[in-house]
Amino acid sequence: MARWRASVPWLAVAFMPWLVGRVVVVGMLAVAHLLVSHAHPDAATAFRVHQGLLGWDAGWYDTIARVGYGGAGHQSLRFWPLFPVLGRAVGLLPGVGPGAGVVVVANVSALVGVALVARLAHLETGDPATARRAAWLMAVVPPAFVYVMGYAEGTLLVCTAGALLALRLRRWWWAAALGVLAGLTRPLGIVLVAPALVEAGRPWWEPRWVRWRLAFGAPGREPCGERAPGADGAGVAGRAGVLSTGTPGVEEQRAEAPRVGLTDLVGRVASVGAPAAGFGAFLVWCAVRYHDGLAPIQIQQRSSLHGHLADPIITVWHDASGLLHGHHLGEGLHVPWVLLAVVLLVVAFRRLPASYGLFVAGILVAALSGPNLDSFERYALSAFPLVVVGGSLTGSARVERVVLLLAVAGLAAYALLAFTNILVP
Repeated sequence: MARWRASVPWLAVAFMPWLVGRVVVVGMLAVAHLLVSHAHPDAATAFRVHQGLLGWDAGWYDTIARVGYGGAGHQSLRFWPLFPVLGRAVGLLPGVGPGAGVVVVANVSALVGVALVARLAHLETGDPATARRAAWLMAVVPPAFVYVMGYAEGTLLVCTAGALLALRLRRWWWAAALGVLAGLTRPLGIVLVAPALVEAGRPWWEPRWVRWRLAFGAPGREPCGERAPGADGAGVAGRAGVLSTGTPGVEEQRAEAPRVGLTDLVGRVASVGAPAAGFGAFLVWCAVRYHDGLAPIQIQQRSSLHGHLADPIITVWHDASGLLHGHHLGEGLHVPWVLLAVVLLVVAFRRLPASYGLFVAGILVAALSGPNLDSFERYALSAFPLVVVGGSLTGSARVERVVLLLAVAGLAAYALLAFTNILVP
């Protein structure tokens, strides 16, 4: 098994689900063009179909990649810079251009991101089948159509999944580098601070957890039921000095925090602060360039966009009531996804290390913090540990087939609705 872990070509594991996702989404774009040519809809719908993979927010990324924030206008500052910069760089290749560049970056990022999610799923469960199912779910869940469009979600997935993998493997400087890039890709990148704090702080908080469990006679095991086998079969937990077994005597040996060298300590601190540094770097640039460091946040809080902060419980209750009474059906249809995400979050806290659960919780809080649930599914897509949990819950072959068929059907429906100007990604 150790040799298998070291030799698995994770990109190959991710390729087939990634390819299926692209076939489905591009197929739905072709269907949208057929509908427009035969039904002659309103001008807004025809324009959206014509935009294709550069529709909705992808159009903003395309414009920023072409002419920069100055040419795109003040409202473009709500889009963080790394993704359009990468799109512009790829667009410099002969015959590509910025528009195709952002689409290429989005799709290549999605492939790498799905591979990293599969790698993480195997790291935490030790089960190749769970890793394979996680890759399929990550690539074909309904909101994954944005991975095919010119959206930054794929690039964010690479940064966040890569950072969490580095944190679990105790590669602090890799985690720091990817954390900075995550903070420069999307505002959600700053959520990485929470799992980084948990993983970097294990030598200090974990012994206290062990002592608490011993005081109540609880069996010795890793906090929150963690089990993280490493690539060499010895286990991330074991190599990092974290409890991974219930062997008598281990608990007592770990009752006190070990010494952490200065180099290791600096790396841990860097991994925690890096996402905030990337996030803050863009705000500082806005302050210097446009004399308004809070513009990216304030623009996003406009009522026509995500809106001001609101109580998530009130928001969900309002939309659920509208769904039950036949009002605001479009917004109400987000409610089942919210409930599913919350259930999977609970399972994540029970089955995965605490750092994953905190990461998901931060994403969901951000997604539910506005006065409406628009784009909730796309926000929740960034909470990739949910699909790891989904992969662990669909072990039956029959359940797996049903879930994947429903996911692909939902992916096709969501893509078609977005291309025809009905669904906001």
